[in-house]
Amino acid sequence: MLDHANSRICQPLYYSRKPFIKSEPQYSKSEVNKAGEFFKEKNTMPEETAQKIFDNWRAAHSYPIQVFYVRLRSTSKDLDSKSLVARRLKRASSIISKLNRSYNGRPPTMQLYQMQDIGGCRAILSDVTLAQRLSKEKYEKARLKHKFIKKKDYIMNPKSDGYRGIHLIYSYKSDKKKTQYDGLLVEVQIRSRLQHSWATAVETVGFFTRQAIKSSEGSPEWIEFFKILSSAFATMENCPTVPNTPTDKKELFTLIAQKEKELKVITKIKQWAATMRTFDEDTLKKGAKLFLLELNIKDENLRIIAYTEKEEQIALDMYARLEKEHAGNKEYDVVLAGVDEAHDLKKAYPNYYVDMDEFVQTLESIIKEASPS
Repeated sequence: MLDHANSRICQPLYYSRKPFIKSEPQYSKSEVNKAGEFFKEKNTMPEETAQKIFDNWRAAHSYPIQVFYVRLRSTSKDLDSKSLVARRLKRASSIISKLNRSYNGRPPTMQLYQMQDIGGCRAILSDVTLAQRLSKEKYEKARLKHKFIKKKDYIMNPKSDGYRGIHLIYSYKSDKKKTQYDGLLVEVQIRSRLQHSWATAVETVGFFTRQAIKSSEGSPEWIEFFKILSSAFATMENCPTVPNTPTDKKELFTLIAQKEKELKVITKIKQWAATMRTFDEDTLKKGAKLFLLELNIKDENLRIIAYTEKEEQIALDMYARLEKEHAGNKEYDVVLAGVDEAHDLKKAYPNYYVDMDEFVQTLESIIKEASPS
């Protein structure tokens, strides 16, 4: 561990350039699904083969999400100059968890080939009205070459755990002749800044408490806290609240203040933030568009590995390698993210920086309003 007294700056890493090779899907639907079955602990093939297919299938989504990312960035800026757009490939642990997830007590039915959010990009708008306009005006009413699959409106119909946002699923289609990428599914997520602060806080708390709160597998106390807090955020945006939460604003805010005191939410977040080392974004090399964010809470360290777009395959290979090295380690997390500017990383992924200032300020305002004084 580095000496905190001497330095709290973690320097980013860089890797030498190699020829860029775009990942293409190399396996059939049947082979991809068999590899997925392996990760459900079904011996459908040798582990090495399953891992090879898994890595290729995920990496192949990188090109389609880049195409969607470019459009999402442009259309978001048309509506909101302060909007933020990022892209990512889903973490292996999240993919495997989803493959093994059961619904209503039934055995898992998800297949790797049909998973809709392996590749995704996200737009964060200043407010909920702009988020809804982006979805309707720039996507739902637009004539895109890609096949629209479905919309999940978690703003008007929040998830039972409190998650809110809009998800649009598309099947990629080339504007030229048919390519190997045609048919790959991409998810476009659209949310407001307030919704983003809630979602990233869930991930931060889940990571530092070693609980899968995001998947509703954490302690009931934390799950309930974020559920009612989401309803409070919804009232601030004049949106539907989460089912089975108080409808009276004063009752809701008072309950949040009580739960926050019991869990010591603000105190814990500030303690986590104080222990983590950060890095100076100005030290990131110019032209970098892809970043591996490695969060290690045992070493109290956030490490950044920066790549240019021409080094994408190197980034993909490193992403897969680091996940394998740290598989099962609940004190380590890594994600491969794409943004236009390095300084956007902190805004798009505050959970990796433990930068929860905006979330804490909003929570504090709720507690203040709930105070009898």
